[in-house]
Amino acid sequence: MKIPILIKSIFFGVPIGITLVDSVGYVARVDGISMQPALNPDKNSTDYVFLNRLAVRSYEVKRGDIVSLISPKDPTQKIIKRVVGVQGDIVKTLGYRDHIIKVPEGHFWIEGDHTGHSMDSNNFGPVSLGLLTAKASCIVWPPSRWQVIHTDLPASRAPLNVRRTAISY
Repeated sequence: MKIPILIKSIFFGVPIGITLVDSVGYVARVDGISMQPALNPDKNSTDYVFLNRLAVRSYEVKRGDIVSLISPKDPTQKIIKRVVGVQGDIVKTLGYRDHIIKVPEGHFWIEGDHTGHSMDSNNFGPVSLGLLTAKASCIVWPPSRWQVIHTDLPASRAPLNVRRTAISY
């Protein structure tokens, strides 16, 4: 009995596809205005980004990275934000209960680029690295926005201990 080629393709293709999505990455739509102007620069556009799972496999993130993570407020939701502080950084918050906070070990501080229009660490505090799922590597759609996403952190949002180090040189 011969197995049709379509069934063979599905039998081998589905597990390979699932493995690639789970270990390498996937394309995701970015909803909302919280990451403007870096993502979704105007209300009439929606960016699709490649979320690279390999880039965060060791749970190492850098200041300025745009990352995807499981929301600390709603575990059924994924959010995308910029890393402002990593463990040990002293961060000046924007409305959090403490005006200045030291990011604990195993955590990071995230914020949306559109200050005041984002549900981020200023609402729920430092985020566990265990919630990290991927790093946004590039914008893949629309074609007019194709680009690699660079690690940029506005100087005004740099952690206080980093600012002091930069000034002393």
